[in-house]
Formats: sequence, structure tokens, C-alpha cells
Amino acid sequence: MKLFVGLGNPGAKYAQNRHNIGFMAVDRIASDHGFGPWRSKFQGLVSEGQLGGEKVTLLKPETFMNRSGQSVGEAMRFYKLAPEDIVVFHDEIDLAPGKLRVKQGGGHAGHNGLRSLHGHIGDAYGRVRMGVGHPGHKDAVPTFVLKDFPKADQDWLDDMLRGISDGAEALAKGDTGRFQNAVALRLNPPRSSNTPLQKPEPAPALDASAETAPEDTRSPLQKLVDRFR
Repeated sequence: MKLFVGLGNPGAKYAQNRHNIGFMAVDRIASDHGFGPWRSKFQGLVSEGQLGGEKVTLLKPETFMNRSGQSVGEAMRFYKLAPEDIVVFHDEIDLAPGKLRVKQGGGHAGHNGLRSLHGHIGDAYGRVRMGVGHPGHKDAVPTFVLKDFPKADQDWLDDMLRGISDGAEALAKGDTGRFQNAVALRLNPPRSSNTPLQKPEPAPALDASAETAPEDTRSPLQKLVDRFR
């Protein structure tokens, strides 16, 4: 089985924060793919279901972001999973808004949720890095990620969440390329060709001087007579 973890902070106060985009992702998967109701377990909320024949448990830690690893570690031990069986959805300030990347293993880049996960389960888990943009200065990051998404971001945010849901089955099977393609199709759909057919231009009128002379129907005798007139 797979454990899909969305990172965020519990409570209505934080629900629309940039830092809660991970919660939004697993909520969308649960809603679109008919997962069971959310219930309290592992110091968080869990919902169970299937994606493309793969058993998947969704987890939203309720320990607050900087202690997310406690909840994830508890779930991992209960299900006897390896870190490679876990995929974490989280906000990524080093990616532009509307950009998404999948990564296996690596550092935490100062992200408090990932830092906690490193401490409890190691660094080999998978990540879905969901770009939210950067405020421009590192001192502004805490305030920036704890603010709600502005209205101007709602279109790309909805497209990204739809794309994640579209590709969730592929992600559960480990096909990260197909998953990322599904997201890209939502964020950058191919343009449809609705250009009307152009009418063919009318053929240019023939120059009178270029027209073929009428056929000469005179007899040879008549031509000879006309010659000496």
C-alpha cells in the first residue's frame, strides 16, 4: 500500500494558507476518488481508499507543521511501510506559483514539515513539491506561507489540484512521469484549433493584352488576296 501525506496546519484559521496546499491536495483526491470518511488516527486524520487497484491511505497530520514527522512516523510503523512507500504533498517556495515537481529523497531545504519528517522517518520518502512562489526575502517567508492564497491565484490553484487528482492513480503506481503529465495538461491545456477556414482568393483577371488572339479561319486563297490589298 501507499501512504499519501498532505502537510499543513489544522483548523479553519489556516485552511486557505499557502502552507496548507498539501492538505488541499489530499482533500481533493479523497473527494474525487470516493475515499472513506476522515477519522482521527496517528495524531492526524486518515481516509482510506483505492487508486487504480492500489490501496492508499491519506493522512493529514494534526500536530502542526513543525511536528508532522510524529504523525507520519506512527502511521509508517503501524502499516509496516518503508519511507519509499510514502509520498508527501507540500508547499514549495523555490518553485513559481503553478509549478509542480516530483522528487524522491533529498534534503528539506529549511521546510519545517520536511525537517520533522527527516527526524522521524529519514529522507528517502517521495515528495510532490507544489510551487507557491517566494516573497523575495527569506525573513518574509514565515508570514508569506501563513497567508491565504489571494484571489488571483485561485485559477491555477484549482487547476493544479484537479491535475493532482487526475494523476493520482499513476502516482500510486509509481508512474511519476504520467502523474506530472496529468498535472501539466490541467495547468497548460493544449490550444484548440478554431481558426475558420479562409476562403480561396479569386483568380486575378486576365490582362486583355495577354489573351489569345481569335483563331484565323480564312482560306489560303483569301489570305493571299488580303496580302496584296
